[in-house]
Amino acid sequence: MRSKRIRVLATCIAAVAIGVYAETTLSREKTPSKDDAVSIAVAKGEKWLVSVQGKDGGWGQDGGETSYVRQGERLESTGNDVANTAVAAEALLHTGNTPNAGPYRESVQRAVRFILAHVDRSPAEGLAVTDVMGTQIQRKLGPYIDTFLTSKLLAELDGQMGDAQANLRVRRSLEKCVAKIEKNQLKDGSWNVAGGWAPILGTSLASQTLYAAQAKGLAVAPRAMARVDTYTMATAMPAGAGGTGASIGAGSGGGAGAKGMVGPIVSSDSVRSFSAPRAEVSAVSAGVPLYKRAQEMEQLSRTDADRKKNATTINAIEKELSNPRFVAGFGSVGGEEFFSYLNISDSLHRAGGEPWHKWNGEMTAKLLTMQNEDGTWAGHHCITGRVAVTSAAILMLMVDREPAVPAASANSTSAKRK
Repeated sequence: MRSKRIRVLATCIAAVAIGVYAETTLSREKTPSKDDAVSIAVAKGEKWLVSVQGKDGGWGQDGGETSYVRQGERLESTGNDVANTAVAAEALLHTGNTPNAGPYRESVQRAVRFILAHVDRSPAEGLAVTDVMGTQIQRKLGPYIDTFLTSKLLAELDGQMGDAQANLRVRRSLEKCVAKIEKNQLKDGSWNVAGGWAPILGTSLASQTLYAAQAKGLAVAPRAMARVDTYTMATAMPAGAGGTGASIGAGSGGGAGAKGMVGPIVSSDSVRSFSAPRAEVSAVSAGVPLYKRAQEMEQLSRTDADRKKNATTINAIEKELSNPRFVAGFGSVGGEEFFSYLNISDSLHRAGGEPWHKWNGEMTAKLLTMQNEDGTWAGHHCITGRVAVTSAAILMLMVDREPAVPAASANSTSAKRK
């Protein structure tokens, strides 16, 4: 009798447990968590990227082959290019795919081969790594954006290729790109080369490359890194404080940077100063404060020491992020906004805290709403191509899943030894 009661009780408990499990499962299926929604969005985005990769391993403005292009979309170039391929490969890399691991490792391998072939063919002199010119992303982020995006990707791939020979090839290509960037830095410390709508974002990527390359042990010229840091501090400084912040495109559409003298740039580490005779373009040629401030935020917040030293400027930018008009950038969300948002996400994530959580929550909700049914994101002005914008969106959604400590600070000892 007692054993029968025990069996009945056990059956009842099991039934309740099954019911609770079923209810919980159904509830999760109906209302997936934020993390689940992000994972689904990222998976759809990377699946689309891989599905439209070109036979040559590359991507262009709107896909990898002309058959993938949206009908009615005006293209600057119908072929595949290095810049779009590099940012697409970086997106795949940040979702866990390397050349020798992950479900899309073959796509990464093909993309890397496409990029390295262009770097190999490029001359040692000059800033270009490709002879493909006039692409949409070049017209918006500057004619040498291919070099900056390639260098950033190669710095991340360095040491991850799976065999010694492949690693050596990536290292040699990275060294070539870094040398190009160092030799062609403008006198004002930037890489704001004329020919783009928002070349300040190219300057940001060039600087990030040097920082990442140094973290991997490359011998990066300290002067190049110091000059871009000094340039950024000067442009971020408010007018009347000894800098040029207000006169270099702080929402003015050009200012002194477009017309002539950029002004004195004073290093925080010494009393030495230098003047840039003529900047090719303003710090933000489009006159959009978001782009400029995003570059400043990323440059000035890389380490704990940087954040402490530049706390006033960083706090001012964080306050601007509460202004919807400022965050809107050009007024609609184009590719330039996506890359600016990515800079800000990286910067805020390093410090953590309430500003990061607020920003990330708002941006995540925005991105999830903007994703198209096919898994893509597309810009609403300027960089409208789905490849670059989808890649930038994926990178942004992955920021909070990455280590918050910047690689350079973690590896500074090995970088100095090298």
